[in-house]
Amino acid sequence: MKLTDFFENVPDIEIKSLMDDSRKKRPNSIFFCVKGLVNDGHEHIDEAIANGAIVIVHSEPIEKINPDITYIKVKDVVHVFNQVADSFYDYPSHHMTMYGVTGTNGKSSVAWIIRNILNQIEPTAYVGTISIEYNNVKLPPLVASPNIDEVHGILRDMVDAGIKNCAYEASSIAIDQGRLDAIDFDVAIFTNLTHDHLDYHGTMTNYFNAKKKLFDQLKEEAIAIVNVDDPSGMKIVQDTQAKVFTYGIDYEADYRVTDYHLLKDSTRFTLHINDHDYRLETNLIARFNIYNLVAAIAAIHQKGVSMDDIASYIQHLNQVEGRMERIQDGQPFNLIVDFAHTADGIEKVCQYASSITPKDCRIIAITGSAGKRDTAKRPIFGEILDHYCDMIILTEDDSRGESVREIAEDIAKGIHHKNYVIIEDRYDAIRQSVELCSEGDTILVLGKGNEKFIAREFGRESYEGDDVICHEVLKKYYFGDEGGLDETE
Repeated sequence: MKLTDFFENVPDIEIKSLMDDSRKKRPNSIFFCVKGLVNDGHEHIDEAIANGAIVIVHSEPIEKINPDITYIKVKDVVHVFNQVADSFYDYPSHHMTMYGVTGTNGKSSVAWIIRNILNQIEPTAYVGTISIEYNNVKLPPLVASPNIDEVHGILRDMVDAGIKNCAYEASSIAIDQGRLDAIDFDVAIFTNLTHDHLDYHGTMTNYFNAKKKLFDQLKEEAIAIVNVDDPSGMKIVQDTQAKVFTYGIDYEADYRVTDYHLLKDSTRFTLHINDHDYRLETNLIARFNIYNLVAAIAAIHQKGVSMDDIASYIQHLNQVEGRMERIQDGQPFNLIVDFAHTADGIEKVCQYASSITPKDCRIIAITGSAGKRDTAKRPIFGEILDHYCDMIILTEDDSRGESVREIAEDIAKGIHHKNYVIIEDRYDAIRQSVELCSEGDTILVLGKGNEKFIAREFGRESYEGDDVICHEVLKKYYFGDEGGLDETE
């Protein structure tokens, strides 16, 4: 494309790529001087030019001018970057039905469920912390604050591959930094708001306002789906132009669950919509997954899929990777992997474990907490585990160079009654939980889910994922390399 396709009164030069990371080689590119939390693009202009930038979009004065480079001064670099990226990739989000999901907990599950249901009707993509998936393509997940160019490039690839819908996890950080501003969301879903990311947002008010921005930006013909049971539910849509629909269990809602039955391997519930009751059954488990499922149902139903079709689609959904994932290799105890890394998320998983674990059996939890992040929640984790669990193993999460033992000791400040042990190596922690386990017990492996890395001091190091390790540990240390038991035995 030509530079004149994006700006007026500029040279008629060919543009082949966009960039905001000066370290990447991008020939014939436009470099956007984005100001981040740590780095300011204005300080890396020379490096960007060395790596192929021929146009610099900036908001601050430039002292050193290169006569071979075109400089374009704007008021808001991020806003312009969004507009240029959307145009450069030919407005990809306008060619799909875009479902944006935000909230402290449940984003991955809701987006994953939407993709699973719609994919049975027409090609649907998923973008989030689990992965990026469409058709037979599976890519590593985006970081919490994805590059604007990267986002639109991925969406373009999806459109070119024939994708009709995309379920997208919209993190509060990405929303706050304006990195999703040019995505044309047709549906936005709010799950809940609890303590998280305060190391970035500072206050719960700022955290709330970041998520609210997604709904404030919706077009008039869009749809907003909100959890009416959450105190922030109706507040988050008070200024939206979109049409609002509610879901919940405890309060009156457009999509209300009137009764439910939680089983070890399935859930049954009644969903009341427009004076009609639908008896539904799904292979998803836990009360909080009812919320996640109904949020997805409401969004899809409002976009035209019949409830009769939805009822059949939800019976055998693909398990959400690393989210309430039941590891079933024939062992006589429950083993559940979940991404829970907030107080609310951990408590909900523990509550479910309490409901399925016999009174004379134990709940064993393995967890940690992220290093150099929101330290105030650590003792709260300990209090929750102390209340619900019988044995607690504290281990590494994304330590980022902080002492694993010191993080564990912070969590332990909230543990006053139950036994706990610190096992810094996460693999060993999972192994020892299995070796401690007896028939009927429940093991909860919390915090990492299916993530294939552990963030340490100098970046991400490869990690198999809790789900993979659980299978390995069962095979090697419980079954002695003989594999799982035949469930018919």
